Amino acid sequence: MAKKKKQKLPKLGFLYLDYVLRFFDHSNFRGWPNKIETVTYHWKNDKERFIREVKRKKIDVLIGNIPATAYETFREIARELPHVKFIPSMDTQFSNKSKENVTRFCWKYDIPVPKTYIFYDRKKGYDFIEQTSYPKIVKKSYGPSNYGGYFVHKVDSKTEAKQLFDTKKYHPMYMQDFVPMQADVRVMLIGHKPVCAFWRRPPEGEWLTNTSQGGSMDYQNVPKELLDLAVKVSKAANAEYWACDVAVGVDGKYRILECATAFAAFPYIRDWIGQYLMWKLSNRQFKKPNIPLYNWEELGKIDASLLRTMRYITFGKYTPSFDGEYFMRRKKETIEGTKEIFSLDSLYEMYLTEDRHYEEWPSEKWNYQDKYALKNLKNMQVQNAENINDSDESTLNVNEIKEEELYNFLTTSVKGIGDKKATKMLDEHGKEGLIEVMEKNPNALLTIKGVTDKMLGKLVESWGAFKEMLHL
Repeated sequence: MAKKKKQKLPKLGFLYLDYVLRFFDHSNFRGWPNKIETVTYHWKNDKERFIREVKRKKIDVLIGNIPATAYETFREIARELPHVKFIPSMDTQFSNKSKENVTRFCWKYDIPVPKTYIFYDRKKGYDFIEQTSYPKIVKKSYGPSNYGGYFVHKVDSKTEAKQLFDTKKYHPMYMQDFVPMQADVRVMLIGHKPVCAFWRRPPEGEWLTNTSQGGSMDYQNVPKELLDLAVKVSKAANAEYWACDVAVGVDGKYRILECATAFAAFPYIRDWIGQYLMWKLSNRQFKKPNIPLYNWEELGKIDASLLRTMRYITFGKYTPSFDGEYFMRRKKETIEGTKEIFSLDSLYEMYLTEDRHYEEWPSEKWNYQDKYALKNLKNMQVQNAENINDSDESTLNVNEIKEEELYNFLTTSVKGIGDKKATKMLDEHGKEGLIEVMEKNPNALLTIKGVTDKMLGKLVESWGAFKEMLHL
C-alpha cells in the first residue's frame, strides 16, 4: 500500500513588536521542521514596511499577540494581507484592546458580567454620577495592562467619583456596579479546554484580589460549573488560547471580569499552546497535546520559582492499571453529583478553532475609542482637558529618553526610591529594558528589594507625567 504523502506545511512567522514582551519563541514550537520567520513591527510609520517584509518572506501564518495601542493598525495590516492567517485572529483579539471591548463582547454573547455603564459624552457621564447608587467600580478602559489593579478604583460616593474623573480623565467613563466577591478565578484554555485554573483571594477586609495588592492564590477545587463558563467564553471568541478572570460573588453567581489572549503564563503552558498550534496547522501531522483536567492541582503544589523553569511537560493517556488507581479514586463534587476526575476529563475535549473569512468586529463600527476621542469632542471638554496626553504609550522611542533623565525620574518621583534602588533598577534591566518594564510590566520592579506596592503605584502614575514633560 502506498504511503500517504504528507501535506505541505504552511510557512510560520512570529509577530513581534519593539518594546513588547514576547509570548512565543522558537522553543515553544519544538519539532517544527521548517524555519520559522520573525517579523518585528517598529511602531511610528512602519505599517507599509512591515507588510512588505511579510510578503517578501512569503509567510502564511503570523503568530503573536497585539497590544492595545497597536490593535487598530493591525486591523488595517490584516486587511492588506488577506492570504495571511493571524493567530490569534484580529476578531479573537478584540477583547485585548480595552475593557469596553470585553464588555461589548460579553453583551453580544449573553455572558454574565457586572452591570456596566460606558459614557463617551462626559456630560451624560457626570449626570449619571449624580443620580446613581454607590459603591461603583471605575476602571481605565483602554490600555495594555491593568498594572496589577492600579487603574481600578472603588468609589463610595458621587464626590469621590467626580474627583476621580476630574483627576484621571479616563475616557470613556467606564463604571460598573460593585459586586461583593469571595474571590476570582483565572482560567487558561487551549483549544477551548481548561489547562490551568487558580483562585485569587483578597486579603482580609480588602476587595482587590491581585497578588501584587496582597491577594493570595491556590489551585484547588475550582468548580466544574465555573470551568463551563470559561469554555463558553473561549468558544464565543474562537480562541486558540485564552484566559478568563471569573468573579465568584458572595451571591454565588459567576461573572466575567476580564478575558484576553494576552496573559501571563508559565513557559510550559506556552509550550502546550505551541504543540496545539502545530497540531492545528499541520493537518494533524503533529499530535494533539494531552492535558488532563485538573492537572493544575498537582502542578500547583510545586514552588512557583521551579514552575517558571519547567518545560515540555507531557502526560500519558489514562489507562486502567495499578498506576492509574490514584487518579481513578479522585472525585469532584458538581451540581450533577459526585464525578470521577477521569470521567470529567472526557467532557472537556480540545477543539480546533474555526477558520473564518469574515470580520466579526470591524473597526468601522466598533472602534469607539478613535471615533469619539475626548480631544475631538468639544461638548465633552472638562477642566484641564487640554492637558490630556492622548499619545499611544507604545509608540515610545527609547532613544528619546536619556539614562540620566530616567535616573532623575526614579529618584525624584517617589519618596523611598533613592540612589540605591534607582541604580539597582538600571543595573538589572538596562535603560531600554527598564523603559519596557515601565510601559508593559511595572510589577516586575517588585522584585527589587524595598520596592513596595504603594511605591510602584505612585511610580506608574508619575510615568505618564514624565513622558508628557519630555513631549513623548
